[in-house]
Amino acid sequence: MATQLPSPPRVGMVSLGCPKNLVDSERILSQLRADGYQMSPDYAGADVVLVNTCGFLDSAKEESLEAIGEAIAENGRVIVTGCMGREAEVIRDRFPQVLAVTGAHQYEQVVDAVHEAAPPPRSPYLDLVPQAAPSLKLTPRHYSYLKISEGCNHRCAFCIIPQIRGDLVSRRPDAILREGEKLLAQGTRELLVISQDTSAYGLDLKHAAWPWKGSEVRAHMTDLARALGELRTPAGERPWVRLHYVYPYPHVDRVIPLMAEGLVLPYLDIPFQHASPKVLKAMRRPANEAKVLERLAEWRAQVPDIAVRSSFVVGFPGETEEDFDYLLQWLTEARLDRVGAFRFEPVAGAPANDLPGQVPEELKEERYARVMELTARISAEKLAAKVGRTLDVIVDSVDLETGGATGRSKADAPEIDGEVHLRDAGHLKLGDIVPVSIEDSDEHDLFGVPVSVAAAA
Repeated sequence: MATQLPSPPRVGMVSLGCPKNLVDSERILSQLRADGYQMSPDYAGADVVLVNTCGFLDSAKEESLEAIGEAIAENGRVIVTGCMGREAEVIRDRFPQVLAVTGAHQYEQVVDAVHEAAPPPRSPYLDLVPQAAPSLKLTPRHYSYLKISEGCNHRCAFCIIPQIRGDLVSRRPDAILREGEKLLAQGTRELLVISQDTSAYGLDLKHAAWPWKGSEVRAHMTDLARALGELRTPAGERPWVRLHYVYPYPHVDRVIPLMAEGLVLPYLDIPFQHASPKVLKAMRRPANEAKVLERLAEWRAQVPDIAVRSSFVVGFPGETEEDFDYLLQWLTEARLDRVGAFRFEPVAGAPANDLPGQVPEELKEERYARVMELTARISAEKLAAKVGRTLDVIVDSVDLETGGATGRSKADAPEIDGEVHLRDAGHLKLGDIVPVSIEDSDEHDLFGVPVSVAAAA
């Protein structure tokens, strides 16, 4: 009589915070699945729940604590990991019943904690047959985040990322390229390159070179970007390669020709944070805002369709009305394509907390509203200029009932930028990249129809 094997334990996951946390979650779940675990889509079916926390801002910490509390209430067996794991005492004081607390990118400790809470299956098959390590993605199949390094060497006054994740540690370029190839083989069409500081990639490796496909690739942002752009999908197509968290170091100028060649998307995500030299100095950031405007003009001359997105902090300690007006004027001149703004928020352990000139909350709100009003107007003007053009769009969702679809142009990263809403697109599939005739626009999004449909009309 055949022996019935017990059902493998099931693991649930709540992943909070930035895409870098999402990549950590994918790596943890991939290892657990290789160990024989199954994934649970809800609390009720899970033997243990992992909560991957964000600990950057107090508001993010509170969201993490709420998620932990919800998981405990719904399931009761909870393991906490991620950036807030460095504050284990805070977590245990509020939720003494958590099974374990580990820090950011402590993969082995997380997996060990799951093994202890819900022992992995032990069968002759799992014990004797070597198990491949399958990749488990938390993003749609057609786009993937590709983390190239961990940590950061900057010591910005408002940030505690180096305290959480340590100094810069870059991955070898050949390892990154192998992962990129694997993702493309699994159906990825867009690689989103992420890190804490993409421009600093390879600095800790002395920009050494590693063998790759009969040649060598240096551990340097420009060399890696070119090599990623030279990868191909199984159908022989070039992937979309999108660069995030790019500090405006001088060598960023050498990435622009790669965009002109089509190897990298004409898109840069640059965390400027402010424009006032005085505020940038207090933030411990480079104060070269005038030079940045010149470089923006040069980049646009080389690649007219380049999209630049950034984020800014308003209400930083010591920010005067003059500083804020300087920021507004700079934004007016820079005409960035996508802008996010944040009200300054004290973070435990950050030097900015002790700076003089703390800005009242109501003034932060007023300045935030003014930044968003200005940048929304600029965005609306820039998007209106695209009406009547044909743009390539990658499809993120299709509504078979309405025949509509939603996608993104090369100027739009998932979840943080705008979208392109399509009509008469029910025949499309997720991950398709199609030319779209743009018919209309608003402050953030574009509206259009696939060229194949427009031509047949």
